[in-house]
Amino acid sequence: MADSIETAFVLTAVRRALAIGRPEILNSDQGSQFTSDDSLELVEGSGVRVSMDGRGRALDNVFTERLWRSVKYEEVYLKEYESPRQARHGVDVYMRFYNERPHQSLGNRTPAQVYAQRQAAPVADD
Repeated sequence: MADSIETAFVLTAVRRALAIGRPEILNSDQGSQFTSDDSLELVEGSGVRVSMDGRGRALDNVFTERLWRSVKYEEVYLKEYESPRQARHGVDVYMRFYNERPHQSLGNRTPAQVYAQRQAAPVADD
């Protein structure tokens, strides 16, 4: 979490994410922090395809939108944080809870279980 979303913050977040795993596609909106040469070079240079939402394309990122709805309604809107630090801590605790609980949409498995299963699955030849 950051007070504002600037290119340097995005680059740091993407580098941290890529250190953990490489998605096939990184989806974002068309903000300048995501369309900057540095951001695009980092993502594409890592072998990740770029997908950007356009006007009227809200469903392109439906899973992420659903996640943030859960974060807002189950954590953020229920708390009165006294500082950004307290908000970051609250969201961090919530995200750990979210990732450790079974999800009905995942067949009552946790996101970590689904991720591990996909990492272990053999890659089909194209």
